[in-house]
Amino acid sequence: MNNINHFFLYCAGVHEETLKKYPQEHNKYVAIAATIFFTGLFASLSGGYAMYFVFSGTYLDWLLAIVFGIIWGLMIFNMDRYIVLSINKSKTGGFQFLQALPRILLAILIGIVISRPLELKIFDKEIRENLKTTYIANERAKIDSLNIIFNKKYTLDLTQLKSLTTERDSLDARIKADRQKLNFEIFGNKTTETSGVVGYGPYAKRKELELEKSTVYLDSLRSSIIAKERLILDKQKAEGILNQKGLSNASLDSAVNLAGFADRNSALGNLKFKANGQVDEATANAVTFIGLLFIFLECLPVFVKLLSGRDAYDKAIYNQRIIDEYESDAYTVTEKAAIDHLKDASIDISINKRLKKMNEEIEEEV
Repeated sequence: MNNINHFFLYCAGVHEETLKKYPQEHNKYVAIAATIFFTGLFASLSGGYAMYFVFSGTYLDWLLAIVFGIIWGLMIFNMDRYIVLSINKSKTGGFQFLQALPRILLAILIGIVISRPLELKIFDKEIRENLKTTYIANERAKIDSLNIIFNKKYTLDLTQLKSLTTERDSLDARIKADRQKLNFEIFGNKTTETSGVVGYGPYAKRKELELEKSTVYLDSLRSSIIAKERLILDKQKAEGILNQKGLSNASLDSAVNLAGFADRNSALGNLKFKANGQVDEATANAVTFIGLLFIFLECLPVFVKLLSGRDAYDKAIYNQRIIDEYESDAYTVTEKAAIDHLKDASIDISINKRLKKMNEEIEEEV
């Protein structure tokens, strides 16, 4: 436990020899230090996770991510430690707030930066599903776009094919109807267009001749359609349309695994909206509150330092600073004499004031 306390007191940046004189302040500074340490730890995890997608697919990507994550965490840890240490508790509350305001803004920015990769990990399953939907939609949109461009480019050929197909279908239907009429005429079925006399008469011969001509023309139409379809197929191959295929499940999984930080970040933003474009309040609130939580954790050491009163340790450090300035000839002769008196008596300024107040209270009671 002593080693742990020593480590945390180092994180808080306190002067341990001075703090030992005020054991009642230990818990406060250990708590501040623990917040600084765990903020750096979260930053390390966040940075490592983000850089994993940056180096994904390269040699030793996991090792590079770990190294960068450690460096990023140490940098954030050192910055938080400096932010807390730089707040001067000898000043008034308003001055301390103004002094800490730029540091609070910096802490908010750091909180936003370290929270995003952790949010990506928390919503990893939802992000993967969103990426699959997005990739499928993009692939379909790409194919549709190519088809639209192809249709515009080869409008004449497609129009001719459609016209030939329509004519073929119409002629095929008419031949079937005429063949039925011919059968009715031969077998003596009476209709508005047949005589009702059984036998192969002049009308049947003429109808059969017309059917033969129509059949020959139908065959030529079919040959023209086949040739036109082959021509269009060759042009589709040349334009690369036939090479476009829908993504399989294996291809989707591979694409999602290779998705970079930008794609995942975009997918996380898309989670806030439903398929109809309306805001999904539950997901949006979850993402927002998780981000605010990490921002609060990043700002917490500063807030704790600001909200805590000027304790005995702060006063001792302030007094020591005065003595250090005294030794560097920063005070007048009168101020030096007062400080010499305190140093000779081995009493710091804060304790001297407390004793003076106690003496005044005793005199009033007497």
